[in-house]
Amino acid sequence: MDPLSDIISLLKPTAAVSKPISGRGRWCVCYRAYDAPGFAIVLAGEAWIRFEGRAPLRLTEGDFLLLPATPAFALYSDPAAECRPVEPGNEAIRHGDPEGEPDYLSLGGSFHFERINAPLLLGLLPDLIHIPASQGRATRFGRLVKLLSEECLSDYPGKELVIQRLLEALLVEALRWHGGEAVPAGLLNGLRDPSLARALHAIHADVRAGWTVAELAKIAGMSRSAFAARFAKTLGCAPIEYLARWRMALAKDALVSGAKSLERIADQIGYESASAFSTAFRKRLGCAPGRFARDCAVQSNARPA
Repeated sequence: MDPLSDIISLLKPTAAVSKPISGRGRWCVCYRAYDAPGFAIVLAGEAWIRFEGRAPLRLTEGDFLLLPATPAFALYSDPAAECRPVEPGNEAIRHGDPEGEPDYLSLGGSFHFERINAPLLLGLLPDLIHIPASQGRATRFGRLVKLLSEECLSDYPGKELVIQRLLEALLVEALRWHGGEAVPAGLLNGLRDPSLARALHAIHADVRAGWTVAELAKIAGMSRSAFAARFAKTLGCAPIEYLARWRMALAKDALVSGAKSLERIADQIGYESASAFSTAFRKRLGCAPGRFARDCAVQSNARPA
């Protein structure tokens, strides 16, 4: 798989919550920050959203908003309306006048990611991705939004399953969106650079290889020094550091699944022995691989169903 597909597969994204959010008349609600990536797709009408330290953002029909980490925010039709605190929930919610057809309708909610590697997502994206309908309508993204809107307003059998899958597809499209946002140093920036992308594809295609900076620079078609400098600036770390981080992400995923021995994990991610892998893992994570796996199992069993 390509590097972005590798990371998305490791994150195992699913739409944990998706619910209709509607409003009519004058209303304003505020949400506290919560520990999950949030999203909103405007199906009809318009509203405003405001985050601390940012100018208010107008959301109109067909717009998509993705927040890799959801801070506190206010959502409103009228900034002069009294702001009412609400808690995130799983049920459909109506703001403002409870009677009559809503003049605002959106699908909102959050995504779930495999928690042990969820920080990978934060390195992929800016704080906020806003894809206006005017930019997304003529693209694959716009067609997905249209399909999702149709599904939300339908009563077809299997509706919830289709909505889940379309939301997951929209997430992937958002991750590779080439909009005007300033993307932080990370994988997406690297994949937008053709030379660095070749090196990244090589790393992900064979994570077991004993890559050197000189070998990766040759694949990128650059001198060693120029490659190392551009890689560090664009991805935020040196090439061999990126390889080590990716190996550890794969190792954590394998340890949590519990289906492979340390010897097999070590071999699959490029360490000469289980001992060498354990030493590298302990140095980076602060605990032995076995302890990490046991702690993750305890946390998983402690979570409410």
